[in-house]
Amino acid sequence: MMRGRSDGAQKKRLLTSVAVVVVFVVILYVYFGSKGNGESALEYGSRSLRKLGSSYLGGDDDSDLSGKQDEKFGLEDGEDGIIPKSFPVCDDRHSELIPCLDRHLIYQMRLKLDLNLMEHYERHCPLPERRYNCLIPPPAGYKVPIKWPRSRDEVWKANIPHTHLAHEKSDQNWMVVKGDKINFPGGGTHFHYGADKYIASIANMLNFPNNNLNNGGKIRTVFDVGCGVASFGGYLLSSDIIAMSLAPNDVHQNQIQFALERGIPAYLGVLGTKRLPYPSRSFEFAHCSRCRIDWLQRDGILLLELDRVLRPGGYFAYSSPEAYAQDEEDLRIWREMSALVERMCWKIAEKRNQTVIWVKPLNNDCYMERPAGTQPPLCRSDDDPDAVWGVNMEACITPYSEHDHKVSGSGLAPWPARLTSPPPRLADFGYSTEMFEKDMELWQRRVEHYWNLLSPKISSDSLRNIMDMKANLGSFAAALKDKDVWVMNVVSKDGPNTLKIVYDRGLIGTTHDWCEAFSTYPRTYDLLHAWSVFSDIEKKGCSGEDLLLEIDRILRPSGFVIFNDKQHVIDFVKKYLSALHWEAVADPTSDPDQEGDDIVFIIQKKLWLTSESIRDSE
Repeated sequence: MMRGRSDGAQKKRLLTSVAVVVVFVVILYVYFGSKGNGESALEYGSRSLRKLGSSYLGGDDDSDLSGKQDEKFGLEDGEDGIIPKSFPVCDDRHSELIPCLDRHLIYQMRLKLDLNLMEHYERHCPLPERRYNCLIPPPAGYKVPIKWPRSRDEVWKANIPHTHLAHEKSDQNWMVVKGDKINFPGGGTHFHYGADKYIASIANMLNFPNNNLNNGGKIRTVFDVGCGVASFGGYLLSSDIIAMSLAPNDVHQNQIQFALERGIPAYLGVLGTKRLPYPSRSFEFAHCSRCRIDWLQRDGILLLELDRVLRPGGYFAYSSPEAYAQDEEDLRIWREMSALVERMCWKIAEKRNQTVIWVKPLNNDCYMERPAGTQPPLCRSDDDPDAVWGVNMEACITPYSEHDHKVSGSGLAPWPARLTSPPPRLADFGYSTEMFEKDMELWQRRVEHYWNLLSPKISSDSLRNIMDMKANLGSFAAALKDKDVWVMNVVSKDGPNTLKIVYDRGLIGTTHDWCEAFSTYPRTYDLLHAWSVFSDIEKKGCSGEDLLLEIDRILRPSGFVIFNDKQHVIDFVKKYLSALHWEAVADPTSDPDQEGDDIVFIIQKKLWLTSESIRDSE
């Protein structure tokens, strides 16, 4: 009897143990299985997913990877490389994630930032082990964006489901919700009746022919700080003027995302503590329409940063209460600001109604004539005004180069001739006119080759927002002059600082490090041109997989990527096509203008929705 009871108890214990194990296994399966299917939230610091993210170039999972040092990204010999069959999908609440401008990351990292200096709007990137390693989903009901030029005036509400500005700025005609679309009447804080009339009034103040702000092609690049939804820049395009519209990711929800959805050049940034990511003497014209910037703070450091990026003889149009109001506080600010710009050698070109326009001197004469000890001082002789990546602003005046001083200006041809005219600053790199012209010819042929490969998939209005991830002299963008597109030219922080050549040609762009995420919202570019970008970051030991995920983040559904790189890089990209929901547009082809094994490979991103997004949109 004792033995029988013992056997029965053992059986009960055994059954209980088995049941516990089964339940535990089921829980593990449900938990990790759901993550594998990509429908759960993915938070920072998922170490298992970062291990999954380790990537080799080339080779199947079970192939011998030893001796393939030239075919891997950022791994030492002997580590196992895993090619994932799929990527998890980020939770839907991350559909607008900007990794280096993520308020949640700042909170998690407990960064001590000075809110008064706008440091919380500057770039703060997650460490590699804290990055999201998942695909950013589109919002519920996402549609392929409306094509340019219609997109200037209307976008799908589902693509950017934020109507905050339509209500907050309802009296200023920024944007209006109409059914399933958001319309943009062209209004702004100081131009309620339309940006086109406002732009013409500024040109009239300056006595430019036909009230055209381009002034016969002399004004081409414009900087619009605190741009709102970028209607000012959008309406400049018809005058052959291209504006870099800048605003932070602040309480005015998604204004830069709206600008890019509309097909208007724009960039997320702020006048805080770091220099703007543009070289000195980049813009002919700067603009602030009630941009909510305290220009007097810290000895005028923000206005001096604006001075750095203005060309000789450049203008600053300032529309704000301080320029015309008569209450005591506005008058105080106006007096102090007038005194500051006078010490900076700016002159009033015109002042009318709500707007004042200052003009910067053409040469260094005024700076040299200032009394000793005048503030702000000139910058030190060893200060490089073109060094911008992570460089702190300084409250000093950037004097002109010897060339610009002698010619009393930048010596640039009017637009559009300046696009193909060798700019004077070529000499800074030791480049000759012949080298410049050969570079133009090379990229003209390459772009023709690219378009032949793309032609079965695109029509004349398929592309609008384009990024050249490694712009060099800007000749890729120059070759697209006759297309109805604009190009964000990106120059690496590590290579030659050729971005000033890009701006001298009448193009726009920014400095960046492709080991980090770009300062833009998801789904903002129709085409990315990746010429040797992966080979460059491979040399730096950065993750090729992270860059693929970043490219996917900023690429619009149905958009394209042109890879022009080494064969092993193309093989690496091909491994991840299904994981990223990409498909090849054509078989890889050799670059006809490149010696060696450089290959051109073009992909298209498919439009996909999560099950949550589909359910929410039904």
